[in-house]
Amino acid sequence: MPHLRAPRACRTPTTLVAFAMAATACSSLASTPAPVAVAHAAQASGTTALLIAVSAVNDSVAWASGARGTWVRTIDGGVTWTAGRVPGADSLQFRDVHALDARTAWLLSIGNGSESRIYRTIDGGANWTRQFTNPDAQGFYDCMAFWDERRGVVIGDAIGDGMAVLLTVDGGERWVRVTPSSLPRAAAGEGSFAASGTCVTTAAGGGAWIVMNTPARSRLLRTADYGRTWALETLPITTHEGSGAQSVTFRDARHGMVLGGGYGVRPGDTLVAITDDGGDTWTPRAAPAFKVGSWGGSFVPSARTPTVVAVGPSGSAWSRDLGVTWVPIDSANYWAVGFASGRAGWAVGTQGRVTRLSGW
Repeated sequence: MPHLRAPRACRTPTTLVAFAMAATACSSLASTPAPVAVAHAAQASGTTALLIAVSAVNDSVAWASGARGTWVRTIDGGVTWTAGRVPGADSLQFRDVHALDARTAWLLSIGNGSESRIYRTIDGGANWTRQFTNPDAQGFYDCMAFWDERRGVVIGDAIGDGMAVLLTVDGGERWVRVTPSSLPRAAAGEGSFAASGTCVTTAAGGGAWIVMNTPARSRLLRTADYGRTWALETLPITTHEGSGAQSVTFRDARHGMVLGGGYGVRPGDTLVAITDDGGDTWTPRAAPAFKVGSWGGSFVPSARTPTVVAVGPSGSAWSRDLGVTWVPIDSANYWAVGFASGRAGWAVGTQGRVTRLSGW
C-alpha cells in the first residue's frame, strides 16, 4: 500500500518545550496534568533521501532506512551519522530496519515480487548480504520485527486468501513462510501499511502483534509463542481506501496501542485504540490532531509514566495517559519514530530528516 508525502499541520516553534495544563500549541491537542520538558533537536543524517523506518539500539546507536536503497547509522547519539546505499539496491525502498547493535542490522525492501527483499550487515554497513528475495510474483512484504538475534517475523500482504507471514530462527539465514493453512484466512485484498516499519511488533516471551486492513475493517493478527500458533481480532480503527491501522506498539505483553492514519482519513474516524489484555479487547482513544493521522508510534521504554509518541506527515505528539490527551512536539513531516530509552529516541522523515527526542 503506497504512501506519499502529506502537508504539514499545527506548529510548535521551540526546540525545548515545557508543557502544562494551560499550555498547548494546538487547541485540539490537550496537555497532561503535570509539566514535562520534551527536547527535540534536528540532526544531520548525511542524506536527502526519504527516511521511512528507524531502529534505536541504545542511547548511542541507532539505524534508519529509506528510499533509494538508503541506510544511515549513528554510534554517538546522533552527533554524527553515516549514510550509505546497499550496492545494487539503489531503486529499492527500505521501509523497515532492525538493528541488533552497531555492527549488525537487517533491512527490508518493499515491492511486488522480487523487489521485496531482506539484507543483513554484520560489519556496520560496509557489506550487505541478501538473505531473502520474495519468490512469489503476487507477494509484497511490508514490515519485520525480531524477538532476539535469531528469531524474527515478517508480514506481507495477503496472497489470495492466504496470509503471508515469514519466520526465521537463525538470524535470517533462512526465512520460511508459515503454511497458510495454519494461519487465519485472509480477507480479500487484506494487507498492511508499509509506512514506518511498525505494522508488526514483538515482545519478550514470544509475543507478536500485526495490524492489517481492508477498506472495510482493520484486524490484528497475534501470537504468544513465537509464531507457532496465531489468533485474529477485529480492531475498532476506522478504515477506508487508503487509511486504516498503520502502527502497533506494546510496552509489555499486555499493554499496547494501535495507531491509524493514511490519506483516506475523514473527520470523526477512530484512529487510536488501546489494550490491557494482550490484544483480546481494544478500547478507542483520542488521536493526535494530525491531518492524515499517525503513520508510526512507539512506547518510550522506562518512561517514568507510560508514554507513547506518535508521528505522521503532520508532525509529532506524545501522550502519557494512553491516548486520552495528546501534546504536540512539532509539525515536521515524519514517517517513523523509535526509542532506546526516555533519554534517546529518533523520529525520521522526508529529506533525510532525523530528530532526536528526549525528556521522558
